[in-house]
Amino acid sequence: MRPGRSSPLTLGVITADEDLNEPEPFLELEEEMEGAPASDLYSAPNSCRGRCLEAFDKHHLCHCNARCPKFGNCCEDFESLCGREGFSHTSDVITKGETQSISEKIYRADTNKAQEEDIVLNRQKCISPSEARDQVDRCPEPLFTYVNEKLFSKPTYAAFINLLDNYQRAVGRGEHFTAQQLAEQDTFLSEVMKTAVMKELYGFLHQQNRYSTEQEFVNDLKNMWFGLYSRGKEDGDSGGFEHVFLGEVKKGKVSGFHNWIHFYMQEKEGLVDYYSHICDGPGDSYPRVLALQFSWDGYYKEMGSAFIGSSPEFEFALYSLCFIARPGKVCQLSLGGHPLAIQTYTWDKSTYGNGKKHIATAYVVSPTQ
Repeated sequence: MRPGRSSPLTLGVITADEDLNEPEPFLELEEEMEGAPASDLYSAPNSCRGRCLEAFDKHHLCHCNARCPKFGNCCEDFESLCGREGFSHTSDVITKGETQSISEKIYRADTNKAQEEDIVLNRQKCISPSEARDQVDRCPEPLFTYVNEKLFSKPTYAAFINLLDNYQRAVGRGEHFTAQQLAEQDTFLSEVMKTAVMKELYGFLHQQNRYSTEQEFVNDLKNMWFGLYSRGKEDGDSGGFEHVFLGEVKKGKVSGFHNWIHFYMQEKEGLVDYYSHICDGPGDSYPRVLALQFSWDGYYKEMGSAFIGSSPEFEFALYSLCFIARPGKVCQLSLGGHPLAIQTYTWDKSTYGNGKKHIATAYVVSPTQ
């Protein structure tokens, strides 16, 4: 933690009540994902390096998706680069029913979430998606009227908050972690892995042949979330954790910023100005999802979404689940009987380990009430 510093977050939301294949038109896609065909991001079109579990693209010379063995069109290094993770056969692919089932277990296991009396929201003005570009502040009062800050003394909350001032929000400015900051990453991973939420997730992924040991899982999470890559002109100026949970500023706009804890803390300091919201739900208990517009220290977020009242381990688990099970795709879940989905994107310009990709962004897709 760096004393006296503040930091950002990121996320986007869309609504639907049935199977989802593509985000709804009003969703603000993360800027760095737009207009970049996957085929333009790979340096080796005849290799699976950095391409494991990618979506099918007829323009590729060979393929690296879970069905390529069935059709006999895999790249020659598919087995060596992708097979180790248990993705080499169609039967190993995690199904929609399985993601819905494990997400319900994770939902029930989140005993650290806020209770109804812990948070008082003042949602105020609900706008139409077409009004989001207006950049008009329609809510004179803060979003959070009250938060029981005793929540923040819980180990996973405290470890999460310690990470929030370890980043520079401007894309193009390189991140350089101190020994203390690296230790804070390890502490966060250690604390979340003690929770029932993450034990449920690891048990599921272990059963699915994704990881053979818990340490292998933790090591992958650290690379996936805390590994650095370049979104701008300087090497190592961004990472998945920073983008999704804290937020960044690129070309004068807020990118990412999807965490309610960070939003509350920044709003309390007068750095976040809540403008309006589009959707709210599902249900009335926490965690719930809010799609909202806001200004962060003078930079506008046209469309963002965030779980409200969830524990850090709950969000971390669901985003990780979807990135592992459905990288670069819509991942369908179920929370308390309510359908919900998360869209993830991979960072395809660099890899780690055996051709794995970092997480670029993740955002919630919420059902209407």
